[in-house]
Parts: sequence; structure tokens; C-alpha cells
Amino acid sequence: MSDAIVPPKGQPVPGDPEKKGWLFKWTNYLKGYQRRWFVLSNGLLSYYRNQAEMSHTCRGTISLLGALIHTADSCTFVISNGGTQTFHIRAHDEVERQSWVTALELAKAKAIRAQESDDDEDQMSTGPAVMGGTDCDNEDAGGIAREMGARFHDLRTCSELVARHGAALQRSLVDLEIPPTDTTKQVSERATLFRISCNAMMNACSEFMSAAAASSARMSRALQHEREQKMRLQEVVEQLARQHDNLEKTVTARSTPHTGGNGSGQGNETDEENEFFDAMEEGVSSAMEDKTSFVIKVPVNRKNKVKSGESSDESEGETLTETQQVIFVEDKERAESAMGGADAATASKLTDNKEKQEIVIWPHVSEATSSTVDGHPRRTRVPDKPNYPLSLWSIMKNCIGKELSKIPIPVNFSEPLSMLQRLVEDYEYSSILDQAAQFTDPAQQLAYVAAFTVSSYATTACRTTKPFNPLLGETYECDRMTDLGWRAISEQVSHHPPMVAQFCEGVAGWQCWQEFTMTTKFRGKYLQVIPLGGAFAYFPAEGNKYTWRKVTTTVHNIIVGKLWVDNHGDMDIAGEAGPAAGYVAHLKYLPYGYFSKDTQRKVTGVVKDPQGVPRYVLQGHWDSRVEVAPVTSASPDNTVCKTGKFTLAWQRVPAPPDADKCYNFTLLAAQLNEPESGVAPTDSRLRPDQRLMEEGLWDEANAEKLRLEEKQRAARRGLEAAAEQAAARGLAPPPPPAPLWFTRQAAPGQPHLRHLYNHRYWDAKRAQDWAACPDIF
Repeated sequence: MSDAIVPPKGQPVPGDPEKKGWLFKWTNYLKGYQRRWFVLSNGLLSYYRNQAEMSHTCRGTISLLGALIHTADSCTFVISNGGTQTFHIRAHDEVERQSWVTALELAKAKAIRAQESDDDEDQMSTGPAVMGGTDCDNEDAGGIAREMGARFHDLRTCSELVARHGAALQRSLVDLEIPPTDTTKQVSERATLFRISCNAMMNACSEFMSAAAASSARMSRALQHEREQKMRLQEVVEQLARQHDNLEKTVTARSTPHTGGNGSGQGNETDEENEFFDAMEEGVSSAMEDKTSFVIKVPVNRKNKVKSGESSDESEGETLTETQQVIFVEDKERAESAMGGADAATASKLTDNKEKQEIVIWPHVSEATSSTVDGHPRRTRVPDKPNYPLSLWSIMKNCIGKELSKIPIPVNFSEPLSMLQRLVEDYEYSSILDQAAQFTDPAQQLAYVAAFTVSSYATTACRTTKPFNPLLGETYECDRMTDLGWRAISEQVSHHPPMVAQFCEGVAGWQCWQEFTMTTKFRGKYLQVIPLGGAFAYFPAEGNKYTWRKVTTTVHNIIVGKLWVDNHGDMDIAGEAGPAAGYVAHLKYLPYGYFSKDTQRKVTGVVKDPQGVPRYVLQGHWDSRVEVAPVTSASPDNTVCKTGKFTLAWQRVPAPPDADKCYNFTLLAAQLNEPESGVAPTDSRLRPDQRLMEEGLWDEANAEKLRLEEKQRAARRGLEAAAEQAAARGLAPPPPPAPLWFTRQAAPGQPHLRHLYNHRYWDAKRAQDWAACPDIF
């Protein structure tokens, strides 16, 4: 066994191939064996057309875990993993074939050993959580046994290979000279003795492993006893810490000054009421009748740990957060005066800015009176969803004979909107941004921006269907300047990974941008959608800019049951520019809990100034309404705050009465895919499969969807072929298609590259200059 097959420490370095080279692979009866570049790494055998494809395209991969490897003739060997995949491979000569077979056998043994090791680790991880020192002790206890077990597997694999090669050598020597000579008999006897010696060595190793396993079992039992002792000690310490925290909060609440307590009797009553603050540690406000009193755990120090090899803006990473529990109580005696002061301050600020153009708050789409398209009123609903039964057999029947990568997802799981159009629904309640543009106080403005971010999740409660995946270069424009006071342009700027860039601007003086991409995690019963892109809102009049990232969305009952959606996690909206720099709004989307005493889909939040002092507080539900209130006073350590009267910042408009018949679309969603003249040829309204689905022709929509996807794959294959030709000539590969309306560059003062709007789309639409648009439909 050569050094290229077995690394020095017995394990292949991740990413470094154990063996690679040119071999011939059987393709079909027309082409026969074709020359391919094979790479063996980490228990996987992959092949490519050439070495240049290793960086972007893999033509096929077979796992050696459980695979059957056997030789067909002197130069050919076969790898099969149970009938689903079979590779017929031919080497140049017998020596090269045996070299590959030996390397594959060793890689298979290592893959089996790695799986067994992972299973052991999973069994250990399912036990009770232990302290850090206990984990290290446990690893040390089993480390020796696992190391010897790994070496024993290596010896056993080598012994099997030696025995196999020795038997083949004996047969070859016997066939070489008939009748056998003395030399042949002598070599055969030596081979037999060598095989017997190997068997004796294996037996000795097996006995040694048995003794080591017995010792390891005794050590494991002793460590288990120590672990249980430490767990009991840890529980006692945690209980003491909770009791200490409860006592500290009780003392803090009692020592907080309260207005209106002139007599001693009143002071005692106030102390008795504050004793209930301790019971609100987990957000339970049942101890107080006032529903506007609640507790928020506010982060006071947050650090991001970025995974290696990823940029800080795109990786999930781990977040280390120190939180502080803050109690918010409405001060009823000062509510009216506090809110009056806030309104007076706002009015005075608006009066001082008389030179500034008066801001108009535009109506909701349900209240718009001049909503027309191409000279006629906009539609109010889409055609009813047809009652097509979802047959698993019909889907499987259409997949027979196709590659997995070429099987399209039927439109039965979709809705007649693309992801570009779905993201435009975020601006259904754009009037919140119109109101935010009126405020010059960054804290108040940020509170309304936070309410706007919550409103974007209003339709996810009842929308469980999947939007169409946009094609690369697909765009969507939504110009509602005349009736709603905003317009948006979106473009699919990347296909792998899928990424959408969007820009929206309002007449009231605000701009929004987002770059939406995501990662998904399938957990068996539910699917998690984790957004990775960022978003910002910019108010040019004051120069205030706020950035945020969306929270996690979970779709439950993927396999069995009725689908339902939950949004949960933390969202930080940070002020980055202008007077708002340093302000932060922390929102908490409470996850759904079967045993939670809180109402479901609840959202709470607090706005803090650069000094960390709470200025505004938010509460509500992401599917119905959000209220905001100013903070009128706070304790010295900012753990107990009094608020003014809560005012409504956003309330959801009920869906049309028959929305359940047409995909649960809102009025705005029903108008997004309405045909409109003068749009770009890449606009989602012109996508044929989506239009056919809206019209109820689902079979034709599936066929058209397959055609569009095949056309996109053909374009990608053309780019790959051009890259291969350029690499063969030693030239630089041709550049990939670039977005038309967005440019990848760094924002002012930001180190990361983003797809920023280049402000050319609406000029091109006025001139009807679409010469640069690709042919994607």
C-alpha cells in the first residue's frame, strides 16, 4: 500500500483525496467506455470529465459504505451499492486495477469504522447533559479503546487482503508449472506459513482488544458514577442561583420609587404588588390584571462567532448574548400627560420643519380609490383554486426514467406567485413607513420601523403554499405610486444559491432594500427556513438608516397533518447612519409552545438609545396588531421601566371573505400577477407556467415549468462548456451573467459586497429599452 493511499495517521485529511487518476467508465452501449477523472476521498468515489470540473461540476458519486467491490477481469472492476448505483470501471493494466481495488477496500473499511464511531458518539450525546470536565474525562476513557479498535480494523483489512493475495499467488504458482516442481512447493509452503502467521497475529490482537474492552467498561462505570455526582451538585448550584436571582429582583422591585405613595399604608400596598414581578420571569403576566405590563429579556452585550471559511454577513454562526431582564409597567397616573408631552414634542418638531414638504400617509390597498391598470380598475381576486387531487402515484409516474436533478416539483404545492412577488407583499402596510418618515426623533421613528418589520409576517399565518422559484435574470416591478405611494423592483441575481435583490421607494420619503437568501433545515416533522440576507430602511430627509435580518420561519406537519407556520427568534434593528446611529430595537418573536401561558404568535420589543436607556416599548402579535408606548421613567439600573399609554402602530386588515378559495390571497396579493403592459420581458407576469397555473391549467403548467427549467439548465451547460474550452486553451473563463438592475458592490462605509440598486430600471421602462434583457421565457 502506497503513501498516496494511506496517509501517515491512518485517516484521510478532509478535502484531500486518498487516490485520484484517469480510468475508463462504462456509459452506454453507443459510447462504451469513456475516459473520466476519478477521485477517492472520505469514503466517496466521484468522477469528472476532466480535472477542471472538480471545482464546479461532479458527474457522479457513489458511497463505499456498504458497497460491493469485485473484479470482472484482469483490468475491469465493478462497484455496486445494492442496485441503485453501479460503476463499471476499466483500468489501463492489471497493476493499476489492483491498486484501485486495494484503495477502495481500505476506504470502505474506514467509512464503516467512521459510521460506527459516529453512532457511538450519538449514543453518548443522547445521555444527560454533563459539565465540560466530564466530557473530557469520558473522551479520555474511551479514546484508548477506540484507537486500538481503529488499528485492529486496519490489521483485519490488511490480513484479509494478504490472505486473498496469498491464495491467488498459490493458484498462480500451481497453474504455472504442472506437475509442480520443488520450487513451486517451497513458495506455496512459505505462503501458507505467512497466512498462518497473520492469523495468529489477528487472534492475539483480538484477545488484547477483549482485555482492553473489559478495562474500558470498568472505567466507564466509575466515570458514570462521578458524572451522576457532578450532575446532582450542578442541580443544587442552579437551584441556589435561581433563588438568589428571585431574591435580588424582589429587593430591586421593592426599592423602586413610585408616585402617589404619600402614606405608609399606600407604600405597603405598592410593595405587595411588586412582589408579583418575580412571577413574570418567563413572560407570564397573569399575576397582574394589567395586560400592558410584561417582562422582556433585553440583550446588553452581543458577540458573533463566525464559522471558519464564511463571511460574517452570510454565515449563521453562533451568537453569544448577555441578557438583562427588564420589567415594563404602564404608569396610568402619568400616561395622559406623558403622551401629551410626546405628542407636543412631535408637533413642535414638525412645526420647526415647515420648510420640509408635508408628508402624506397613503392609504391601504383596500382603501385606495384610484387603483387602475392599463385604464381599467384593478382586479380584486384571482380565479378559484381548482380541486385537483394530489396523487402521489401520478407524481411518481411522471418521474420514471428521469434523473433526480431533473424531476420538477409539481405546481400542486405552489401558488401562482413567484418569490419576487411574494417579497413585494412586505410593503402592504407601507403607511407605517409613511408615519415613521414624519418623526424626527430616532427612537420614535425606529419604533415604527420595528412595527413595519412585524407587519411583513401578517400573511404567513395562513399561507402555506410555496411560491415559484424565480429563474436567473427574472424580474418583477410593482409601480403603485399613483394609489399607494410606492414602487418596487426585484431581480433574481443568483441561482446557486438562490438570491433576490429588491429596492422600494415611497413618495413620503423612505427607501427600503433587501437581499433575500436563505438556508433550510429539514427536521422530519417540520422544515425551518432561516433567512441569511439583510435589509435596510433609509430616510433621506434625516439621514437615518436602519438595518435588520428576518427571523426564522418554521413549517410544521410536513409529513402528516395540516400545515401551519410559526415565526420565532430574535430580531435586532440597528441604526447605522445619521442621528439614529447607535439606536437599537430588540424584538422577541416568542415560539409556539403547547404549555406556554402566553398567547401564541406574540411579539415584544424595546427601543434603546446609544446609552442603553429604554426609550420605547412594543407589544402585540405578528398576525394581528402591534402597539407602541414611550418609556416615561426607568430605575437607575434600567431593570424596571414605566411607560405611557400604548397607541396602535399597525393592525392587520382582514382578508377577503372568500380568500380560502383563492390561495388565501390578500387584496394586494391578488393584484400582483395581474397582466400589465410595458413591463420588462423578464417580468414574472409574463412567466407562462405561472400564468397557466393561475388560469387553472395545472397539467399544462407542469409541462411548461419543465420546459423552462430545461432551458435554464441548457444555458448553464453552455457556460460550463465555454469555461472548459477556455481552460483547455489556458484562457480565463467567460464571466457569468451579471444582474441588469443591481450591481454587486460595497455600500458606503460597509466592507461587505451587496447587490445594490443602480437606478436604471425606471429610465429603461420610460424609454422601453429592453435590449439588454435575456431571453429566459
